[in-house]
Amino acid sequence: MRKHKKSNVAYYFLLPAGILIFLFFFLPVILTILISFTDMSSVTGFSNWSIVGLNNYFKIFVHPDSLHIFGQTMIYVSCTLIFFNVGMGLLIALLAYHLPKRVGGFFRSLWLLPRITPAVVYVLMWKMLAADAPYGVLNELFRVPFGLPTTNLLPEHAMLFCILVNGYIGASFGMIIFSSAIESISSDIMTSSLVDGAGIFDRARYIIIPQLRWPLLFVTTYQTLSLLTSFESIMVLTDGNFGTEVWSLWSYHKALNNYYGNFQYGFGSALSGLLVVVGIVFAIIYLKYFKFGELVKEPLIDEI
Repeated sequence: MRKHKKSNVAYYFLLPAGILIFLFFFLPVILTILISFTDMSSVTGFSNWSIVGLNNYFKIFVHPDSLHIFGQTMIYVSCTLIFFNVGMGLLIALLAYHLPKRVGGFFRSLWLLPRITPAVVYVLMWKMLAADAPYGVLNELFRVPFGLPTTNLLPEHAMLFCILVNGYIGASFGMIIFSSAIESISSDIMTSSLVDGAGIFDRARYIIIPQLRWPLLFVTTYQTLSLLTSFESIMVLTDGNFGTEVWSLWSYHKALNNYYGNFQYGFGSALSGLLVVVGIVFAIIYLKYFKFGELVKEPLIDEI
């Protein structure tokens, strides 16, 4: 069969999206990296700065808080990703699939509430849950009835609450992606498994999950990058106090908002630049683990 000449029309349709991606994604990254090689700050202003090379990166490696904050970031990202964004999202999708259609749809809708609730309102609700009695719901439910001393739970378990706050939002995203992927699996395969006597757990383990490699790769990669760079919920919840300062929030505090008013744009940009490198490393690991090359391999079709 004669091969058809490829048309360039598709590239014209992609051009507007490509321009937007370049202007609002790639260009800010390039500018951030360029600023990271300068000593730009509120002291130098935007006109008296000078190029300092890799000095900001050297400052990060010798900074006493770098290793501690990086460790907190990895704990926050890994726990939220494994237990909620991927784990709970997949569990909710599997449970909703095996429920009657209307019940499953209602069940999925409930899990969308954390995502559609305004972030500030949502975080303040969690603050009230953890507050001391008589305002804190958790204290009233679990400590007051047993005569236990009440306290504000947020300072004592700050990282746990940060994981829970972001986890329930991320679980809804995973649930949507996994639910649509499960619904797209051929009904013939599902029916055949039931005829063969496969139970719910066997069908999930041997039929459904093996066919979710694409959604698992997407959700894992996207949510990892999102957790590495987002900090608004943590900022509203604790503002980095009580051992919850993550790398992205540290970068924001150094560059744009700190108690002393000394905005270190160069140093904050260097922190962001390293975060980009960490995100790329994670993405490469995920692509290797999920065998991205096999997922995008063209189907073997015999030529006529």
